[in-house]
Amino acid sequence: MPPMIEIKGLRKEFGPFVAVDNVSFTVDKGEVLGFLGPNGAGKSTTMKMLTGFLTPTRGTARICGADIQQDPLTAKRRIGYLPEGAPAYSDMTPASFLRFIGQIRGYSGAELTRRVDEAVTKTSLESHYYQPIETLSKGFKRRVGLAQAIMHDPDVLIMDEPTDGLDPNQKHEVRNLIMAMAKNKAIVLSTHILEEVEAICSRAVIIAAGRVIADGTPEALAARSENHNAVTLTLPTQFAGAAKAKLEKLAGVEKVTELSARGASTTYFIQPQSGRTVITEITAAARENGWPLEEVRAERGRLDEVFRAMTADVTAEAGREN
Repeated sequence: MPPMIEIKGLRKEFGPFVAVDNVSFTVDKGEVLGFLGPNGAGKSTTMKMLTGFLTPTRGTARICGADIQQDPLTAKRRIGYLPEGAPAYSDMTPASFLRFIGQIRGYSGAELTRRVDEAVTKTSLESHYYQPIETLSKGFKRRVGLAQAIMHDPDVLIMDEPTDGLDPNQKHEVRNLIMAMAKNKAIVLSTHILEEVEAICSRAVIIAAGRVIADGTPEALAARSENHNAVTLTLPTQFAGAAKAKLEKLAGVEKVTELSARGASTTYFIQPQSGRTVITEITAAARENGWPLEEVRAERGRLDEVFRAMTADVTAEAGREN
């Protein structure tokens, strides 16, 4: 089965400035792709080309096999799009706006009412249904934008910062909605919230200076962290000195750092040598030496650390080139 989203060699120039440079990736049915990058990296520009709002300087984008430039109506019928800022007609209410969008989509009568009602229920808009959009909070404006994006049950859902402005409970609701829809759709969401990527995305693409610099599962990307497989260990302070000396001599251990010594407990951070896993050796040493461990935890690696390191290097290089 061909991918539901296929981007190949996308490039966008604004005069001498290259906003997007040779971006390529695919998204299959059932995937939730987190599209990550610092401000100015080219995320929104890429998404606007993917949805047909901007014409690429070079490259192609296909939605369910339809080229967004050569066959835009076929492609756009398959897309639900929540753009940056969730623009809407501010003098309308969610009720009038969503019915207007539904009519543009070709619905009428009972089918229009059903589609609007389902979208409103899924986005919990009932309490503000008849309030002018210009008076809504940022979070509720975001919900209106999400409701119009999912009303026609699209095969492809593209969202720019879908939980921007939402409180923690609202974010939880939207994340659950995205996960519920993911099985039968290809979903791309751009976000600055790395916790969101780890919570709901099956894959992540990182872009910096207009170029793709990483593509993999959140777990695989987090594993690139220099602290991947490091171990945090807490034990009674009376055992700490002897334990530190023995830990430093274990095979595969690079460094042992004291994080805290509070009262009767001491915590160490144990970094392994590159590519090594040392938690088995550490727990074995604890048993052999009779250390009563209070806590031992292996680090999976942190996506935010990897993101900062990778994007900082590329952004700095791009700055030198310019």
